[in-house]
Amino acid sequence: MFERWGRWVHRRRRWVLAVAGAALVFAGVWGTGVFGALASSGGFGTPGSESAAAAEIAERDLGHDAADVVILYQGRSMTVDDPRFRASVERALGALPKDRIAGTATYWSTGSPQFVSDDKTATYAVLRLAGADEAARQDGYEAISDDLTDVGGGLTAKVGGSIGTETAVNERVSSDIARAESLAMPVLLVLLVLIFGGLVAASLPLLIGGFAILGSFTALHALTYVTDVSIFAVNITTFLGLGLAIDYGLFMVTRFRDESRKAGVTPEDAMATTMATAGRTVAVSGVTVAVSLSGLLLFDQAFLVSMGYGGIATVIVCMVGALTVLPAMLAVLGPKVNALSVRGRRGRRARAAGAESRFDAWWGRLALSVMRRPITYIVATFALLIALGLPFLHVNWGGLDARVLPEGTDARVVAETLETRFPRNSTTPIEAVVTGTSDQAAVQAYRGRLDAVPGVTAATVTGAKDTTTRIALRYDVDPNSDAARDLVQRVRDVPAPPGAQARVGGDTAEVVDQLDSIGSTLPWLALFVGGATFVLLFLAFGSILLPLKAILMNMLSLSATFGIVVLIFQDGNLSGALDFTATGNLSPAMPILMLAMLFGISMDYEVFLLSRVREQYDKTGDNTASVAAGVQRTGAIITSAALLFIIVIGAFSTSGITFIKMTGVGMAIAILLDATVVRALLVPATMRVMGRANWWAPGPLGRLYSRFGIREGGDAPDPAPRPPLEPVA
Repeated sequence: MFERWGRWVHRRRRWVLAVAGAALVFAGVWGTGVFGALASSGGFGTPGSESAAAAEIAERDLGHDAADVVILYQGRSMTVDDPRFRASVERALGALPKDRIAGTATYWSTGSPQFVSDDKTATYAVLRLAGADEAARQDGYEAISDDLTDVGGGLTAKVGGSIGTETAVNERVSSDIARAESLAMPVLLVLLVLIFGGLVAASLPLLIGGFAILGSFTALHALTYVTDVSIFAVNITTFLGLGLAIDYGLFMVTRFRDESRKAGVTPEDAMATTMATAGRTVAVSGVTVAVSLSGLLLFDQAFLVSMGYGGIATVIVCMVGALTVLPAMLAVLGPKVNALSVRGRRGRRARAAGAESRFDAWWGRLALSVMRRPITYIVATFALLIALGLPFLHVNWGGLDARVLPEGTDARVVAETLETRFPRNSTTPIEAVVTGTSDQAAVQAYRGRLDAVPGVTAATVTGAKDTTTRIALRYDVDPNSDAARDLVQRVRDVPAPPGAQARVGGDTAEVVDQLDSIGSTLPWLALFVGGATFVLLFLAFGSILLPLKAILMNMLSLSATFGIVVLIFQDGNLSGALDFTATGNLSPAMPILMLAMLFGISMDYEVFLLSRVREQYDKTGDNTASVAAGVQRTGAIITSAALLFIIVIGAFSTSGITFIKMTGVGMAIAILLDATVVRALLVPATMRVMGRANWWAPGPLGRLYSRFGIREGGDAPDPAPRPPLEPVA
């Protein structure tokens, strides 16, 4: 199938490029419109949960009552009791557009001491923005944001609150990603030229990366017409599109150049063999990565679902580009793919003759060395990965807050000032929403029971209409702490008034529901991704043991990665060097995202390596020689692909947003472990021990593979050095 496709693309290469060019123009014009159609909210909430229901009912029956914007006012030489302080604040608030503000609360309008700092030199105003939904309120915030800090009288003003903080995070993420791209691209280009040995060949993966990114923008734009897509979905397209394009470009271009060098091989034959081997690998890898990312669609959180949409779109477009546009470009270029070479004449002649580089030969010798003492390497690498993963056992899950922003950011300064200089949690209470009763005596009795819950410092009715009442609960612990989450559970255990129903919400309750939802969905993610990966790898290689081994190794390398992430980002090691604030917990959304992406990406390298091994084994029947040849032929390519992917994703570690930095650092570590410890050491060692059992399948499954397996084509087996092996030890 892939061989025929390669010949078809080669014969119609100009038509393929013409269609691709038209699609690229359309994507550039219409696809980039996705940025104006994405939901600006983070999407970390859990639809259908108790906290979500409490928020929906309260807003429907009692009106919107959230601290959308918090403006912190501070005076150097006056206190809030000074009439000049009050006059300056009220003048600034009065100048804001009335149609954008649904309500304002200040110390002077409420008389509440919670609005006054401990030294009385600071106060804050809470703004409820007008708008029927969050998108409308976000638009309102953008319209007035420049005016919010306009205050005179010797005062300073800083903006925070839920929408203020969310906007600050979104803006910083966008600017950080743009900076990461600007940092990574020059390095990528230089490394690609060095790896490919020429400017023309080096440009091909970047072209496919651009095709994948624009194509995914188009797919996401289309999705916005049928569902909400978070703004964070576009973030995954950049590094995933570039990273996979580089991987697939390396696989395809390297194989095409190898085949083109063989004597008597026509360009069409070279393309057919390339598609039958590397093209088949790209297809299996792309489907595996897409399936892994589709597991994100199982979750309730819009953030994860949107990342799933973005990832799937990027992988599919990248795979299609690598199997159509890239072969067409190679067919048009032919021998000119080696043009603008940076290698000397001697290097070009050696490559033209098909000579192995010293680096390639080194990988073959390494594989043979590992296979002489496979048990030793297996025990050592297992011990290393398990040791690295042990810190993950004490992971502490939590939510995100303003501390994800860099120190000194206005929204973070506001949050930290409210936490340290004002009565705690004044803008982030736990809320109990009572429905189904108008008996205020029963409601007051319920409020009294809430007030008596250990940890609650005050319970106040903040809204009542007909049969709905909202009660705000103050408390004196970090809203992201275990103590706060335990308090939510104790509040939920309090019986509701007779005949009524009570739902507990608020920021902390939202985190509790998020953790419960993700925890209950995670086993299904593991079952879905693991099962689908097993089926795909079986169809690719005809073995039931290799897929199980691959899944086990992925679990080991991922657990090691998450152990390191806990050490760094939860426990705070390297926080100074990496410039972030450790909060003592991790948001579960980012590790889940990393899990889905890394599982697929690591399978990318697994499929590429095993495809070469299987290709050799089908021709020789010699397991050890096939493994050595496979590692020798793919070691340099996998290492190069991993290095380039690390450059792409590692640039995100420069972000000022902690969870983006964690994604960059964590994925770079995972790819490094996978390309070195797992592929170079653990895979050849385990395949040596398993021997012919690597390719075993029960009779019925063997017949199934013979009929439906995704087989690979190729020519003569690659030569691989094979000195006598020592006994397995």
